[in-house]
Amino acid sequence: MKHDLRRDAREIFNAGLKAADPNQAVNRSVKVDAQGVLTVNDRAYELEHYNRILVVGAGKASAPMAAALEDLLGSQITEGTITTKYGHGLPLRVITLTEAGHPVPDKKGYAGTEHILKLLERADEHTLVFCLISGGGSALMPLPVSGLTLEDKQKTTQALLECGATIHEINTIRKHISAVKGGKLAKAAYPGTLVTLILSDVIGDDLDVIASGPTVPDRSTYADCMEIINKYDLVDKVPPVVSTYIERGCSGIESETPKPGDPIFDKTQAVIIGSAGLSMSAAKSKADTLGYNALILSSFIEGETRDVAGVHTAIIKEILKSGNPVNKPACIISGGETTVTIHGSGLGGRNMEFVLAAAIEINGLDDILVLSGGTDGTDGPTDAAGAYAEGSTVKRALEQGLSAREYLRNNDSYHFFEALGDLVKTGPTMTNVMDLRILLVV
Repeated sequence: MKHDLRRDAREIFNAGLKAADPNQAVNRSVKVDAQGVLTVNDRAYELEHYNRILVVGAGKASAPMAAALEDLLGSQITEGTITTKYGHGLPLRVITLTEAGHPVPDKKGYAGTEHILKLLERADEHTLVFCLISGGGSALMPLPVSGLTLEDKQKTTQALLECGATIHEINTIRKHISAVKGGKLAKAAYPGTLVTLILSDVIGDDLDVIASGPTVPDRSTYADCMEIINKYDLVDKVPPVVSTYIERGCSGIESETPKPGDPIFDKTQAVIIGSAGLSMSAAKSKADTLGYNALILSSFIEGETRDVAGVHTAIIKEILKSGNPVNKPACIISGGETTVTIHGSGLGGRNMEFVLAAAIEINGLDDILVLSGGTDGTDGPTDAAGAYAEGSTVKRALEQGLSAREYLRNNDSYHFFEALGDLVKTGPTMTNVMDLRILLVV
């Protein structure tokens, strides 16, 4: 059977995207029957008990999630406001939408978060609140605690992104300098009933890490924040007011985030309606139908991007040599979210950097293709989701006067693959369940 590796890889990637469709995800988990009983997974809510239904939230997928909820509940929704990334908005009938900056927060996100809190001031015992959360929610709800400014949060976020901190570490600090994260949004919605629908973009689907856990108990502490600052030597890189605030928290002067057992969580439900695991399963099914021996490696892949690329290409070489862990034609699928420590001044993202590092490792090997792409359709501050690489990629680049190693050294993967015509572009997918990597060996 002759395989078109590029076509196959793209079909497998697209199958993973389809499984993460926010509209379908909402409709899988939320039902309303003819008697006016709303069911979210296994929990029922009688709508007649509520005088108002409010919808809030933030994330790259919040607009299609909100549209699905409007289709389900229609005019029963009293009011709502959500924030999404620029270019990810959709027309909504009842719910107000704000587009804002991501990954570095901006004033629009600040204002959108203020609007959310103002709306939740009206919540009482007879209010049902839906909170829609997806990847990007942390940056899109950037309202800081009293005493800090948006600029303080921007500088802190930028320092964390550039030092190679994991999303868990980044969000630990975000929670403690935020007015809404780390369970504080649940506190604002109390004593209303709160249902959170979550499209997970976090390894392990940890509820208190996704979008920095605005509606669930927070397990992290100010001491954890200080440990992260020291680990990455950020004391002189984050604004002094941020370091001072965290030190005050460590000393007990500032209040901790709400913890497990707090009564504000007594009437809350948080449901993961989409995740990397579901997308990877769909990708594997597509690979199976295309005639590959498909294997899901892991959805927990994290670490420095170049190191992760080395491990993945080592698996390719093992398949070629021994047929392990699967025989050819093979498809290895992995998910997760790696990090890039920036040393150069180029343009790129973790997916393109992964593929560039992989291209160097598979140079000269035949019948191999590597694709890595962000399921949100964007990789770093670019218009590409990711890139392709084959055993001939480095040679083709040299023929154009491009050194793969030099572009990798400068973190300039975007311009490298742009010159070769090997970028993967999807446009905004309106979803986000981390990254999807596909390795094909025939």
